[in-house]
Amino acid sequence: MREFQAAGRRIVGSAPVGREGTAAWLDAIGSAFGVAQSQVDAAKNRFLPAIAGALAAKPVKGRITVSGYEGSELLVARLLIESGASVPYVGTACPRTPWSDPDGEWLEARGTRVQFRASLEQDKQAVDEFEPDLAIGTTPIVQHAKERAIPALYFTNLISARPLMGPAGAGSLALVVNAAISNGERFNRMKAFFEGVGTENSAGIWEATPVDRPEFKAKYAARRIAAAKAQEAIGG
Repeated sequence: MREFQAAGRRIVGSAPVGREGTAAWLDAIGSAFGVAQSQVDAAKNRFLPAIAGALAAKPVKGRITVSGYEGSELLVARLLIESGASVPYVGTACPRTPWSDPDGEWLEARGTRVQFRASLEQDKQAVDEFEPDLAIGTTPIVQHAKERAIPALYFTNLISARPLMGPAGAGSLALVVNAAISNGERFNRMKAFFEGVGTENSAGIWEATPVDRPEFKAKYAARRIAAAKAQEAIGG
């Protein structure tokens, strides 16, 4: 972006995602490059009905939280909302920029909390707070959600690799998202089946449940540090 600005080139943010997003993007392109409004309107008349029809044909119902580091998190959330989903939280590792503002403002106007430079703790807190029907996120978010019997999908593998823009993107998320949401009851049965087997160090069936001993951990950690320092001194 800095290189383009230094060269005097125009920059248009967002992308043609969803009906409203595509309409706004086409207007922005027309304004940035001096395209006649009649040409912009012709493009909108050609594409917007097709996008609206695709969204209506493949609705998404449910509450979904979205988080990731790809940079397309806000666009995915926009598409999910236009598909009919409720998206109370979007977390992205990317910073806020003037080019992300149109998407952030659109989402916030629809009640979505947008967290730029989101930490893992903030993303996990959102899952706990909103108890979504589906959590879309990074590996630790998916793990956290599934531990709570909440269906979850990896953003990188299953979401960001799908088309998002134009008529091809409209409805592209519905199949995988709806299939995941429908697994909610299955997760509840699994959680009930495994209830009482413990977590982390105490997971499993034991005659005597293991007890955490932090004093031993500290003792052996100190030994490892001392041995590493001694080896470093010999090497030096």
